[in-house]
Amino acid sequence: MTENQQGQTFEDVNEEQLPVADNKLHGWKHFAGIYAGEHVAATEFVIGATFVALGAATSDILLGLLIGNLLAMCSWWLLTAPIAVETRLSLYNYLNKIAGNSMTKLYNWANVIIFSVISAAMITVSSTAVRFLFDIPAQLNWYPNSFAFVLIVLAVGSIVVAVAMYGFSTVADFSKICAPWLFAIFIAGSFALFPELSNHVLGVTSLSGWQDFMTIGDSSIWTGTNAEGEKGIGLLEVIGFAWAANSITHFGLIDMAIFRFAKRKSYGLFSGVGMFFGHYLAWISAGIMGAGAAVLLKTTISSLDPGDVAYHALGWTGFVIIIIAGWTTANANLYRAGLAAQSIFVNHTRERTTAIVGIVTVIIACFPFVFSQMLPLLTYAGLIVVPVGGIVFAEHVLFPKIGLTRYWAKYKNISRSIPAIASWASALIFGFGLNALDVMSFYYLFIPTWIFTIILYTVLAKKYGADEDYTQQIIDEKSNQVAIKKFQADQCKNLPDFIVDKSKLSKILNAVSLTSLVIILVFATQVMFFSDTMSVYKLNKSQFEIACFLCTLTYFASAYWSLKRQKALNSAA
Repeated sequence: MTENQQGQTFEDVNEEQLPVADNKLHGWKHFAGIYAGEHVAATEFVIGATFVALGAATSDILLGLLIGNLLAMCSWWLLTAPIAVETRLSLYNYLNKIAGNSMTKLYNWANVIIFSVISAAMITVSSTAVRFLFDIPAQLNWYPNSFAFVLIVLAVGSIVVAVAMYGFSTVADFSKICAPWLFAIFIAGSFALFPELSNHVLGVTSLSGWQDFMTIGDSSIWTGTNAEGEKGIGLLEVIGFAWAANSITHFGLIDMAIFRFAKRKSYGLFSGVGMFFGHYLAWISAGIMGAGAAVLLKTTISSLDPGDVAYHALGWTGFVIIIIAGWTTANANLYRAGLAAQSIFVNHTRERTTAIVGIVTVIIACFPFVFSQMLPLLTYAGLIVVPVGGIVFAEHVLFPKIGLTRYWAKYKNISRSIPAIASWASALIFGFGLNALDVMSFYYLFIPTWIFTIILYTVLAKKYGADEDYTQQIIDEKSNQVAIKKFQADQCKNLPDFIVDKSKLSKILNAVSLTSLVIILVFATQVMFFSDTMSVYKLNKSQFEIACFLCTLTYFASAYWSLKRQKALNSAA
């Protein structure tokens, strides 16, 4: 029976604490699907509309989002994926290895707070669709002004909490089939409302060329002025937010948990599927939908919530997209928060900690500010987590190049790493201090904060013993890794291979689901490009809304049926 250096058998060690086994590695399609599913979600409605409200200009949006999302993709590719593939560890386990239990618990507390707030925002977004059905007014203040809306949040939130506690694997599978539909719906929604904008600006419902698009964008969508009539954010701010929006997962290295399963470091490039199909096209589409709904209702985009926008763009399908996109995103983040809480309160089950965190999350969700302030919330969350990514980057990448030793704290049996804790605390003071002094755009604060942390941690680690001789410990560590590999190889010998469902019925179901999406886009194209007058536009849009709703029902029925058949085939093997 294989043992580690402490004489403990690997059977006694939680699988999550070991490097990922070779038989569990995935190819590129897996990561393309994950990032498409996670980054085409309910947050896109909020963020896309926020860019309009902040007064970005059309050219800045088109170029800035392109550059910013390219930088984000490169951050996953060059920072997160290499460390994850080389170690095969999640950030939590790597951090415990280099900084001890105390630092890991502090970090988990931060994650409980961050993921709870993000989950709360998505519960609120889903509730905006349900409140629309009951004719409850839009919730635009930081506090709820309708008791009925609070009841809706409690009802929606209770479902989210229950699923996160007991049925998350089903939701995770369901989320995978949502990605293609969500992308199609975002594009279709912008197509459905663009003739309304064109008629408002140009007096005609159809475009004659690219210049018409730019004119409509400058006049009615991304006008360059914010809701107060002042000059809005510029190119650098758009680039900065697109880059910083996911700094928590790339510079902050949280997505090591995903890329530890990658066969190659280059798979970090497939984060671009989420960035360009989600954060680029979906944010632009959401902005068009928000501006179109504002024109239709003769109001401003800041007076609308996601429920308003989705309904007027997509009809009944709007309710579906808001509820499903918010629900799946909220579940994923609440599940993460519950895991982080369980690692703090180790004597309690994940279900119990998720329930407790979920109750707090639902209470937060009653206050609409959590979704209306998504941009600063995401940026500040990144500022909190990025220093931890800097510590890990320094330890893994920098230390071997300058003669310091990786895992030195583990080799010295340090359970409370003063260099790590002090560096993180100092980085928070540094980063938020820069923000208070307003020396630069807060979208870029994560960069100097990350660099500051790396320098400080390196200096402190050397002072506390990272430059000492650990030759024997390094040899023991390598032997331990070899033993883990042997243990994992023995464990997977009798595991059945994954079986791909090639049955005729499943092929038909997949064809039906694909055809449903094509039909949605065909009807949306008819609205966008073949509505010569407003009367024709209204007829085409009415037909689109009916077709979109029916095809949505067909898509989910066929796609989910196919998914269940695939899972049943492998569970029976």
